[in-house]
Amino acid sequence: MTDEFRAAFQRVLDTAASQAPDFPDAVHDVFRLSSHVPTDELAIAMEALTPVLSDCEPAAGIAADLAVLAGALVESGAPAGEVGLEVLRQLGRYGQAAVAFMHAWDKTGGGPLPGPTEVGEPEETRVEEVLGENAPLATVGWWTSLRYGLAAKAMLGDAEVRSAVRADASALDGLGQIVQALSTHLSEFREVGELLRMAEADTALVLERASQRGFRVRFDGIGDNFQLHTLLADALIGKEGRMLAGTRPDPRWTAACLDASADPLADVVEGEWDLVGGDGTWVGNEAVPGDIPVVDGERVLVLEAQSLSHSWRAGRRHPHIPGSLSVVSELPYDQAQAWWARLHPAGSVRHPLATPIEHDDTGAHRPPRHFGVAAHFAEVDSGPMPAPFPEPGPGPEYPEHSEHTEYPEHSGYGAGDEPGPVWPGLGVDDGATPAPEAPVFPPEPPQDDEPAGGPQQPWGVPQEFLEELARGPESVPGPAPAPEPDPETAAHPWADDPLPHVAPFPGFVPNHAAEAPPLPESFPVPPEDPLAHPAGPAPLAPGARLLPPMPPGVSDSSTWAPDWKWPLPPRHGRDGSGPDAGSTDGG
Repeated sequence: MTDEFRAAFQRVLDTAASQAPDFPDAVHDVFRLSSHVPTDELAIAMEALTPVLSDCEPAAGIAADLAVLAGALVESGAPAGEVGLEVLRQLGRYGQAAVAFMHAWDKTGGGPLPGPTEVGEPEETRVEEVLGENAPLATVGWWTSLRYGLAAKAMLGDAEVRSAVRADASALDGLGQIVQALSTHLSEFREVGELLRMAEADTALVLERASQRGFRVRFDGIGDNFQLHTLLADALIGKEGRMLAGTRPDPRWTAACLDASADPLADVVEGEWDLVGGDGTWVGNEAVPGDIPVVDGERVLVLEAQSLSHSWRAGRRHPHIPGSLSVVSELPYDQAQAWWARLHPAGSVRHPLATPIEHDDTGAHRPPRHFGVAAHFAEVDSGPMPAPFPEPGPGPEYPEHSEHTEYPEHSGYGAGDEPGPVWPGLGVDDGATPAPEAPVFPPEPPQDDEPAGGPQQPWGVPQEFLEELARGPESVPGPAPAPEPDPETAAHPWADDPLPHVAPFPGFVPNHAAEAPPLPESFPVPPEDPLAHPAGPAPLAPGARLLPPMPPGVSDSSTWAPDWKWPLPPRHGRDGSGPDAGSTDGG
């Protein structure tokens, strides 16, 4: 298979140099065989292709096809080498001609541009009105533009090609402008433009605000600052990094930014910092490393505390290009402090969507009021400080009480304390004579078993119950022998408990006629036998002395059923008595 590939590739070189008509068939054979040979063999073929590609540049069609073939070999694993730079150089020449064709097309009537594969003599004649003798070259440039774009995208995936392009800043800038213009009509050039932006930067000085430390880092294959942010957090935070404070990224996030696929179970990355330029401008995660501003000859990135929490999807913008980042060195203390002395103050640059801070107040002077995530959102912008209360003191607007309140448990001072100021509108007139204070709770009707001037119990609870509750359960006597129960009250042993007289709830009007509605005739109540039970005091239910009494009517449990439950169902007796005695489970 290797020998067959070598023979086919030699035919490509020969037919390209002679512009033979069987050139397309030879290219097709190389495409077919390239996936069956080792990478070393592909590298040898790329070395042989370099001079032929350069010589065939005047034959635009053959040169464009050779560029596409070289891109396919690079995607199969071959290093781009010198062929990659030659492809980008020819893209610059023919791309500039294609941009001239677009401009002339717009000047001669506009309308939709023809596709690169559809251009011909009529289109050349049209743009000749503007371009003159350069019309043929411009038309050929538009005709080959798409093929050169595909080849350039493959070449810029090679790290050595990006490094060589980065070394010539003027050539990089000119090629970027051409690609930007072509991308307005050919979507394939959008990714070429992004890869050129990737080639712009590979080093940066990173300053972290919280630690006042600085690091020089080197990176490659970084498509955006989301990827850069994740790799910086992995390289700097914790004992695995450079001991910066913070939360280390999930290893799966880091792997997805290097060379692995994104894990669907861990594909949301949590941000750690705000990315700000060394010149005090916002950079952010949506930008690329090439957008980091240059200060004194190097790109300077400041890692600020987050002013707005943000997250993003793990992974690389260009999955076919692996990423990398390493810390080259850390700045000495004096150099780091010299940088911090000239940088913008903390908190002066915030996320564009964060709540603005008024009056240059960063909130740094206030103590934290929350913990965890709540502290972040609460302390980012705490708002204006609350107005302090005026100092208490005598005055016509703030008279003092001459007597203690009727409810000392609700007052703010004890019996020996001085009374505090009373604010206007709280039941005290502005004059010298205070108005009667309104009670905190509505007054209860007087108890029948207490004198009018006796002590009032809170919420109508009897004094006997409070005394028993204070003595504890050991003071409660044991249950006395229970006499034979009354059949009428056997189902409710607590029905005859003596209830102390308590005041009714405010607004409660008892309706004795509605307390016990008569049962339907289908469920007759057996007559009471007065001789069946000897007269005597009814026993107290267990716990009755430790529980507060219930309101009147509670002991008659039948009155507590809601209206939709009337009439009550009959009681099923175990001895077969009752209306439903004949029914059994299961029929």
